[in-house]
Amino acid sequence: MRSFLPVVTPLLGALALGSAGAAPVLSAQSIIVNPVQTNLAVRVWTDRGSGTQAPAYHPGERIRLSVSVNRDAYVYLFNVDPQGQVDLVLPNRFQSGANFVKANTTRTFPAAGDPFTFDIAAPYGLNKVLALASLTPLNLEQIATFKSQQASFATVNVQGQQQLAQALSIVVTPLPQESWVSATAFYTVAPRPAQAAPLQTPPPAPVTATPPSRGTPIQPPQTAQALSITVQPLADVRDWKATVQGRSLQAVYDEYAARLRAEGFTQVSSRQTGNHVRGEFRKGSARVTLEVKQKGKKADYEVKVERR
Repeated sequence: MRSFLPVVTPLLGALALGSAGAAPVLSAQSIIVNPVQTNLAVRVWTDRGSGTQAPAYHPGERIRLSVSVNRDAYVYLFNVDPQGQVDLVLPNRFQSGANFVKANTTRTFPAAGDPFTFDIAAPYGLNKVLALASLTPLNLEQIATFKSQQASFATVNVQGQQQLAQALSIVVTPLPQESWVSATAFYTVAPRPAQAAPLQTPPPAPVTATPPSRGTPIQPPQTAQALSITVQPLADVRDWKATVQGRSLQAVYDEYAARLRAEGFTQVSSRQTGNHVRGEFRKGSARVTLEVKQKGKKADYEVKVERR
């Protein structure tokens, strides 16, 4: 799903040049650190804690990530697994403006009602979640890109903590140094504890039994990224309608549009008129119309999906 770029030597030269003041510090513990004092602060933690405790998760379990800032800021979340696989968790196309976090509030991803989950898988070992907060939006085109309209999560173009830190240093170097800050949370992916099987007395082998087969050689398990995304599909019916709650008309539309993209549909048009958004999607000869309409002044929205 990703294309990894080789180490580019000009990155190190740009780090050495930097801008006025100290350059960002590359840290094995926190990946990237602002060397100057700033009154912007960010925290990141998992639903089982944070910090040096590194709570354990087992393959198949789900994880939720929370962030908070003391000033209005744009927050970017990266996950780095033990093998150096980098995933951009936030921002994504499922939520409109999801990575803007208001001061002194907590945002959790996925939030209740989001159409996706973060699922734990191998490889086993320590994972790092980097939260990078900035007072202004960052340009991450050097690091991550959306490869297609169907992609709901961006593809990260660097592999490994060192390359991620170097690339992020390039991004934040032009910014005023007091305008960004980072924090790191840790969690461990661990195998499930083995359960002892009840003792059973094997039945006696028949006299005519043939020698047991040597069997098939054991193959090593296929590894996957530690933090994978599972999208909850829409109901596969001709006409579907529901009333949902959401933060805004656009956010609700983006959520259901993302579910259709996860099915392989491409949005070919969209139009908003007042409190009503209508979009057309295609996949081959199949067509889907998505409509979202606000009901009254409440945060209630009527969602219609018509498949043709």
